[in-house]
Amino acid sequence: MVNSQGLPPIYADTSIELASAKVITSFPVNTFIENIAIATDGTIFVTNHEVGEIVRITLDGNQQIHASVAGKVSGIAFTTNGDLVVPGWNANSIPVVSLITADGKVETLLTLPEAIFPNGITPLSATQYLLADSYRGAIWLIDIAQRTASIWLEHPLLERSNSESIIPAANGLKRFGDYLYVSNTEKMLLLKIPMSTGNTAGEPEVFVEQTNIDDFAFDVEGNLYGATHIYNSVLRIATDGSTTIIAQAEQGVIGSTAVAFGRTENDDTAIYVVMNGGMFLPPPTGVVAANVVRLEVGKAGYPLS
Repeated sequence: MVNSQGLPPIYADTSIELASAKVITSFPVNTFIENIAIATDGTIFVTNHEVGEIVRITLDGNQQIHASVAGKVSGIAFTTNGDLVVPGWNANSIPVVSLITADGKVETLLTLPEAIFPNGITPLSATQYLLADSYRGAIWLIDIAQRTASIWLEHPLLERSNSESIIPAANGLKRFGDYLYVSNTEKMLLLKIPMSTGNTAGEPEVFVEQTNIDDFAFDVEGNLYGATHIYNSVLRIATDGSTTIIAQAEQGVIGSTAVAFGRTENDDTAIYVVMNGGMFLPPPTGVVAANVVRLEVGKAGYPLS
């Protein structure tokens, strides 16, 4: 069975508890907002994938271009001093990791000629980050102080089913406690990777099957909030793996790609969702504006800022 968009009905029997939703701002139709990071003062930073822009958004919805990269951008994460680490591709389509300073200056930290599809990125320590490579089926360890990159883990569970698939495999990744969680979107898996005290990778295991997660975030209790991209929804996955739909197309999350928790006392129990308006798989009504939507979830994000 497939639904009206030709997708497997993997959430047909999933419980629904819709969160209170508010559209904060919108981008024009055919804007691919790929990822999101939120500063301690509440400022939202998003990556406009195809045009290589990092856009700064205030909580009242005002948008300003913070920086432009000659190429494309994907993931985004903060440094300890408030700069941004942004993977993507340069103008020659070579994977790179860029540093975006607080005043919008762009510097190439390192090139990754052996990478294929740099995607989600998350901090591991003050100077180290883990970066998903969606087509290589690997996770890179990036050191921004040493300006080095090495393979942290390469594993079949991080790969695509076949090399012809255009859907990203290892995609979003976030740490909770002693585990790194990774979404393999192409295989519809959510993975757990145990981490030692030295932050080395253990053997990956499947946490949830038949789930279409792009990027995601955790609350302090370990509940995961995931963007389902082509399923036009946002999920809450509890620590036992049970799944609840908390937002659907009607809440404005068509083509949802990533989520992040607010970080001020006024929004630290809300998540912000970014999207592409259905560019990858348009809804019956066609591609719509790419929104930034606030969802009230009632729990604070992890780790606490």
